[in-house]
Amino acid sequence: MEGLGVLEEMGELTRRGETFALATVVWRQGPSSSQSGSRAIITAEGKLHGWIGGACAEPVVIREAQRVMATGTAKLLLLGTPEQFGAAVPDGMTVIPISCQSEGAIEVYIEAVLPAPHLVIVGVSPMAHTLASLARALGWRTELTGGPDFATAGVDERSMIVVATQGHDDEDVLERAVAARPAYLGLVGSRRRGAGVLGYLAERGVPRDQLDRVRVPAGLDLGSTTHQEIAVAVLAELVQLRASGALARPAAESVKRSADSKGSPETGGESGVGGDPRTNPGRPAQAVDPVCGMTVAAESSGRPVQHEDVDYYFCCAGCRRAFEKDPDAYVKRETRC
Repeated sequence: MEGLGVLEEMGELTRRGETFALATVVWRQGPSSSQSGSRAIITAEGKLHGWIGGACAEPVVIREAQRVMATGTAKLLLLGTPEQFGAAVPDGMTVIPISCQSEGAIEVYIEAVLPAPHLVIVGVSPMAHTLASLARALGWRTELTGGPDFATAGVDERSMIVVATQGHDDEDVLERAVAARPAYLGLVGSRRRGAGVLGYLAERGVPRDQLDRVRVPAGLDLGSTTHQEIAVAVLAELVQLRASGALARPAAESVKRSADSKGSPETGGESGVGGDPRTNPGRPAQAVDPVCGMTVAAESSGRPVQHEDVDYYFCCAGCRRAFEKDPDAYVKRETRC
């Protein structure tokens, strides 16, 4: 996949509301298999679509892209040997040493593409309609549904649900909403009414930890307000939580766990040590080259070397030779990491 194919895939992922990262080669130093302007998409699961470079660059870009998705902060990477850059690296760039046999280098810009917030409003009151209009004006993916029609099929851990059924089947709607475990769940109503609804659900066996996540009343406390102002108060609370990162935290933690499981010296994952996943299913499929720090396949293609009953894997023959000459130097360095 390249060119228009990458752009089409971006559009499809955006329509599905999925988080992904876009990596773009902004500079190259030959010999290198990548070209300036080459692009690739990296999904939250670590799959790469497009072309960003050869076997040396791709594992590193995937690992760093997952970190960008977890934090939401873009990165500019310089991939090559430290000697190629010297003291000429501007502030804000991240240099990642790689030891490709081609001796090329590339500069890659990675940015996260986050889905538009997903808001489900349950209720048909004037307040519910006003809230839906305000959220759509912000570009949020907004659904407005009545209580009997409410379904959680499209709700996930990034969704927000506001229950505004105004006494019509509040308990049944809230029970279904709680089970979906959205990022935010709020009930529009008084504290007294909310306490009664939550108490009823507790008696029906809904776990307390789930009920504790329900915000009652939903929205910022603005005092005595009209229904339009209640809609503003609810939206203001959602904007505040989103800006703080609270609503994105479950998805971000999932992405971070996926990135950390691949291992790197910076995260304290598998420090370049990992068995072949075909014979050791509990081991990760990737490891870190103890010489250059690259993420590599923890299998026969990773040029394995066993030292003191531990398997090490390498990106190229040069790194393997360096390790074999003085393995203790690299093992000690790994221990310090």
